Amino acid sequence: MRLGVAGPVGTGKSSLIAMLCQALSGELRLGVITNDIYTDEDARFLKSAGVLDPERIRPVETGACPHTAIRDDVTANLLAAEDLEADFGSLDLVIIESGGDNLTATFSPALVDAQLFVLDVAGGGDVVRKGGPGIARADLLVINKTDLGEHVGVDVERMAREGREARADGPVVALSRHDAASIRTLTGWVRETLAHYRTGDHTPVDPGPMAPHFHAGQDGHLHTHADGTTHAHDQAPAEAGQGA
Repeated sequence: MRLGVAGPVGTGKSSLIAMLCQALSGELRLGVITNDIYTDEDARFLKSAGVLDPERIRPVETGACPHTAIRDDVTANLLAAEDLEADFGSLDLVIIESGGDNLTATFSPALVDAQLFVLDVAGGGDVVRKGGPGIARADLLVINKTDLGEHVGVDVERMAREGREARADGPVVALSRHDAASIRTLTGWVRETLAHYRTGDHTPVDPGPMAPHFHAGQDGHLHTHADGTTHAHDQAPAEAGQGA
């Protein structure tokens, strides 16, 4: 099974994956693929954490907005997953980490069988109410770093409740690396999802395409693909001397 992990920058995606590897590597055959724009920073972090054989952790440098390689053209990630299995044989679980993106980032169901979306309390208690396909329709929403709630003035219980409301009572895990019970809840969800996948009871759900967007200081224009999905490409201001 391929499990996607998406969410904004700094929400703790790499640390969450390290937790999963530490908890599950004794019972499952694992591989990890990380996505960064121009570096292999996340892969190096996971390798240095010592939670998995370093050869089982493969970086993908997207060279573009992180969602490009998990949503628009997933070829690089699919090839990385195939390379892992060619080197290590059949794997139970391949975890694919998106580069940090915005609230609309989602994985293509052609790439992952299940996906979770990660927020953290330090990003603000109101962020979960802003919605978006990642929050609303990923298989699992993780509200991370709950131990920081008291330090940043966030009501964690309220944030988790509003997360469930935004997801029409879909599953939400309030997680802290200092809370063993919350880690057991997360790993239990992964085991259960994998069990459903193995029996054929799990069907990948498409959370929907990226919402049209552009970056600060740039003019965006919409671009529609042949399959009907629409997103915004960035165009730099004319004085910058750059094209679309």
